[in-house]
Amino acid sequence: MRPLEVGAHALLVELDSGEEARALHAELLRRRAAGELRVREIVPAARTVLLDGLDDPRGLAARLPAWSVPPPRSRARDVVELAVRYDGPDLAEVAALWGVSPGEVAAIHSGTEFRVAFCGFAPGFGYLTGLPDRYGVPRRATPRTAVPAGAVALAGPYTGVYPRASPGGWQLIGTTDAVLWDHARVPAALLAPGTPVRFVPQERP
Repeated sequence: MRPLEVGAHALLVELDSGEEARALHAELLRRRAAGELRVREIVPAARTVLLDGLDDPRGLAARLPAWSVPPPRSRARDVVELAVRYDGPDLAEVAALWGVSPGEVAAIHSGTEFRVAFCGFAPGFGYLTGLPDRYGVPRRATPRTAVPAGAVALAGPYTGVYPRASPGGWQLIGTTDAVLWDHARVPAALLAPGTPVRFVPQERP
């Protein structure tokens, strides 16, 4: 656990793995809820957790390494189901990388229960983990200048869904009509850290 001061009121904590980041995030949320920690924002990422709005980041940085952080407990949450058409332009390339048919890519992907590890890149974009390591794929050598909203994509160990049209270099395997970010909805983001997600195959219209 490596705490780094970021400005006058923030702390960035570096960890060795995503699992350690998830455990620290859960412990920080627990301590804040119990009144043991005063912090405005707690933002998890792949292997870091950012704390913003601290009165004494230097003091917390000195105490953090002595904390006992238990493994995160799974909380009962409703699974978010996303209907997906496995029609992405990179489906065949991913199938070749996995050594299976395109139909098997759909079966493997939809048969996996994912969990949102953290959010970033764009409002509403969740980095979903759950696929075994052997199904990790590289980003495209040349990113696309435009990826449509709703594109279901893979990169490294993650699955993600583009909440809006944007450039991107992930491998596109499908499409969903789910709205990932809606200002009129509370909360605006459909996916939050810790949310379980399952993709449900949908026939092409």
